[in-house]
Amino acid sequence: MGRIGMTEIILILLVVVLLFGGRKIPELMKGLGQGLKDFKKASRVDDEPDNTKAESGEDDKKS
Repeated sequence: MGRIGMTEIILILLVVVLLFGGRKIPELMKGLGQGLKDFKKASRVDDEPDNTKAESGEDDKKS
């Protein structure tokens, strides 16, 4: 019962096309892809140590 079959996938796609129209779907997918790209970029930045704050703080003290 937990599996989605081909009939359900076709039905979902049909409902999406009816709700958004054929012209809006590429725009929605482009936005979704850009959001995923930004999310991956942000998660990679969080994993790296942040040395730029320490360097900028030292420069402010010298001025």
